[in-house]
Amino acid sequence: MGQYWKYLLLWALIGCKTYTISPESLKQQLMRSEPTLVRTVGPFGGIHSYHANNIRLIQCLDKNGVAVELANSPSIEIRFTLASGSRKTMYFDRIQLRNDTLLGHPSRFAPGVEIRIPYTEITRIQVQDGKKDFSYQ
Repeated sequence: MGQYWKYLLLWALIGCKTYTISPESLKQQLMRSEPTLVRTVGPFGGIHSYHANNIRLIQCLDKNGVAVELANSPSIEIRFTLASGSRKTMYFDRIQLRNDTLLGHPSRFAPGVEIRIPYTEITRIQVQDGKKDFSYQ
């Protein structure tokens, strides 16, 4: 059993590809998006309804700088690095742009928690599939 956990941990560490998006590209993608009511099923069968951006394919770059279209899903996570060096992580489908402020939610289980980031503070954006067991219904 001990070997099994080592392989599982190794897969978890290298199995999640990370992509980048320039702040300007994300802004353009969000500006073309309208909030849409969606329903998701969580890992324990719970159903959650919320407004999500309707981006179907996320335009991003792989580690070699090659353009990639990543299919959006409720398990896609986005991490922002700010000018201060701090990082904020949230779910991609829950982010919205209002004026020059990015709004997002870091948790599916605490939907009232909202993060607000002034767009001018964002220096780097990374996206990855967190492989969490959420799916659209």
